[in-house]
Amino acid sequence: MVGHQKYQANQVEGAGPLGLILLTYEVLYKSLGQARAAVVANDTLAETQHISRALEAIIELSSSLDLEQGGEVALNLSRLYAYLSKRLGEGMCTFSTASIDEAMQLTQSLREGWMALEQQQRHTSTPQPMRAYAG
Repeated sequence: MVGHQKYQANQVEGAGPLGLILLTYEVLYKSLGQARAAVVANDTLAETQHISRALEAIIELSSSLDLEQGGEVALNLSRLYAYLSKRLGEGMCTFSTASIDEAMQLTQSLREGWMALEQQQRHTSTPQPMRAYAG
């Protein structure tokens, strides 16, 4: 295993449920940025590869939702992930960054919300359960 891969494996192994969510959002946002760069460069092969990786991250986030425990929050996240997937699929190979830009904005907002939750949990003595996600 290469040094970078070991580092990533250690990050995943050491992350709790919230940490894994944040890591997945990082992968999603990075993949969207790379897809956007590929569109600008007219590189459809790279675009599809990076969009595929972004969709994998969305699927990971969606499949880890606990709709029973998470209630309305989990349901709304599920709908948002479905919307993101749809928009990315619609925008593929159109030579436009519009759908990627929208997905990046939504992802950034969600990521910031989860980061704020992580900060809040660090400063409280007893972490609050994350009901939207299984874990």
